[in-house]
Amino acid sequence: MGRPVVARLVEAGHDVREVGRSPGRLAEVAAEAEVVVVCVFDDEQVRQVCLDGTLLATMAPGSARVVHTTVSPLTIEAIAARAADGGVDVVDAPVSGGPQDAATGSLTLFVGGADETVARLQPVLGCYGDPVLHVRPSGAGQKLKLINNALFAGQIGLLGECVRFGERLGLPESTLLAALRHGSAVSRGLELVARHGSVASFTEARGEFLGKDVAVIRGVAGELGCDLGVLDDVIKGIDVRDRV
Repeated sequence: MGRPVVARLVEAGHDVREVGRSPGRLAEVAAEAEVVVVCVFDDEQVRQVCLDGTLLATMAPGSARVVHTTVSPLTIEAIAARAADGGVDVVDAPVSGGPQDAATGSLTLFVGGADETVARLQPVLGCYGDPVLHVRPSGAGQKLKLINNALFAGQIGLLGECVRFGERLGLPESTLLAALRHGSAVSRGLELVARHGSVASFTEARGEFLGKDVAVIRGVAGELGCDLGVLDDVIKGIDVRDRV
C-alpha cells in the first residue's frame, strides 16, 4: 500500500521520505516533516510508532500526523492527547481499498479531525484519496471504518453460509457466485469473493487483514460494553489467524 501512495505524492510534487519503523530514523525524518503519514499493519504497530518511541516528541509544533491504519478509536485518542502537548495535529484517516486504488488515486478515506487541519491536509490526502470523506471529530474516521469493516465481514460470513447451503442443494460454489452477481443479493463482498473464485480463496488472500479488524471491532465493543447482536454471530468465524 505504501509504495503507490508515495508514488502519487512524488508525482504531485511533494518532497517525500519513506522510512520503516526504526525509531532513530523515524525521529530524524519527523523532525523535518510538515506531515507524517503512518501506514503500518495493526494497532500494536501504530502504538509502537506513535506512543512508544520519540516520534511525536521530535515533530515540530504546527506539523500534522495522519494515521491510515485501522485501529481502536482509543489509540487515536491517546495519540491526539500526547500530540497536543507538542502542538502537533492528529488526523485519523483509515482507508478502504487496496494498492491498485492507491495507484489510481481512488482510495476512500474516512477522515476524523479538526476542520482546519483536514482542509490543510487536503492537498496531501487528495493525491491518493478520492473520495476524502471528512466525518468530523478526531477518532470518527476509525469508528466509521470499523462499522464499514464489520458490515463487510458480515457479508463474507453470510456468503460463506450461503455457499454451504447451496452445496447441500447441489449447487456448486462457482455456479452460485457467477449467478448471484446478477441478482438482488449482489454486494461488494460478493464481487470480491467471485473474483477470487471461492470464499476459501478470498480468505486465503485477504483474511489476515479483515481478521485483525474484526478483532478490533470486538475489542472496542467489549470496552464500551456494547452487544453486537446477530452481527457477532456472523463475523465470529473470521479468525485473525486466517491469511487474507
